[in-house]
Amino acid sequence: MANHMRTSIVAYALAFTAAFMATTVVGLAQPASEVHVFPVRGNVYVLTGAGGNITLQTGKDGVLLVDSGLAAMSDKVVAAIRTVSNGPIRFIVNTHVHPDHTGGNENIAKLGSTIIDVNFLADIAGRSIVPGAKIIAHESVLDRMTATANGQPAAPSGAWPADTYITRRKDFFINNEAVVLFHEPAAHTDGDSVVFFRRTDVISSGDLFTPDTYPFIDLQRGGNIQGILAALNHIIELAVPENNEEGGTYIIPGHGRICDEADVVEYQTMLTIVRDRIQDLIKKGMTIEQVKAARPTSDYDVHYGSTSGFWTTEKFVEAVYQNLSKK
Repeated sequence: MANHMRTSIVAYALAFTAAFMATTVVGLAQPASEVHVFPVRGNVYVLTGAGGNITLQTGKDGVLLVDSGLAAMSDKVVAAIRTVSNGPIRFIVNTHVHPDHTGGNENIAKLGSTIIDVNFLADIAGRSIVPGAKIIAHESVLDRMTATANGQPAAPSGAWPADTYITRRKDFFINNEAVVLFHEPAAHTDGDSVVFFRRTDVISSGDLFTPDTYPFIDLQRGGNIQGILAALNHIIELAVPENNEEGGTYIIPGHGRICDEADVVEYQTMLTIVRDRIQDLIKKGMTIEQVKAARPTSDYDVHYGSTSGFWTTEKFVEAVYQNLSKK
């Protein structure tokens, strides 16, 4: 069974490569022409091609989504969901605020319904159902979505999280499974959540982990390299490998292929080395231009780097420099 699962994951990884050829780097990913569904484990799937990865959990209680993709892809996202479940959409959990992960909130949420287990109807029928899927996120996501910034209007109210949390974690139970949200402060943004499907042993990381690119550090929304490293360390603590550091807990990144703990460890190691190199150059009194000229990422650029598009290697180095230069 284990060999079969590893073979299947290899096949999915190859399919993922093809599915992501039409997408751009994290932060402002563009949609592919179609949305694809890949099984991960048990009743958990991943949807690709709608902007950011969307995690899908199904079961007797209905459908839970982690992120909702770009608004323009909502119809295709819903069609993809219906290939694996006809159940009602109950929850949308947002890992952070960016529109390639929250853009479909309003369109998809209005098609769902939420079970409320308190009030008069619950006393009579055991449950009460209200229109609309419930959107869940850290409170910072709501703060960002309701504010105007850099000339951009606030998100429509139908896209706002109705259930927010301000503590380190939030948990609930759906489809015979505990789902745990962990806030990872000052990381990719100031409102990042890691979502852990405890029984299925799957983690949805959002853009805290993107295995094929340097992480997008959103300085305007509280992003920080130190917080990203702390979040990666937390994911590694949650994950358990199967054999020879392979398999075991699966991690669904914000963009890219299904991964395991070893992939996260490799990524965390790379970021730690780059962070330390830039910190050392700063201690030597180098300016940002001197640091960029020193090319502290050169041996990793072939895998993670980019010279064009929204998030280049140069912008990544600049962001890390700004983070580490602050007293």
